Amino acid sequence: METPFSGGCACGEIRYTCTAAPIAMLNCHCRDCQVSSGAPFASGIIVALAATRVEGTPSTYAVTATSGGKTVRSFCGKCGTPLFTRGDAIPDFMSIRFSTLDDASAFKPMLDIFVSRAQPWTCTDAGIPQFEMSPPGAA
Repeated sequence: METPFSGGCACGEIRYTCTAAPIAMLNCHCRDCQVSSGAPFASGIIVALAATRVEGTPSTYAVTATSGGKTVRSFCGKCGTPLFTRGDAIPDFMSIRFSTLDDASAFKPMLDIFVSRAQPWTCTDAGIPQFEMSPPGAA
């Protein structure tokens, strides 16, 4: 993925730009991602918070993560587009929903996480590493 990259919500109220290359691109199959995405998994780009600028003020809600820490999800309060996820486990990073990219074709998943929670009819054999829960070291 080329840097910088940018994106935003469907109505344009929230925009972001990231000036650093993604740390990872992944598909998360946890139940919270299923519910928040309205799909069998959520695809995201992990980026450094310090390299990301957000214009506008997203709405947020928090849930308790599998780790026991807090996960905060951000979305556009006007159009409802899911945007970002931040967690206590890795506070200097966030996940950006791939569907919000100006060029979503640049998303190339590198791994699947929480496949132990994947819906049985979801295809998870894309030839990328798979982790039953979070990858080691991701907390």
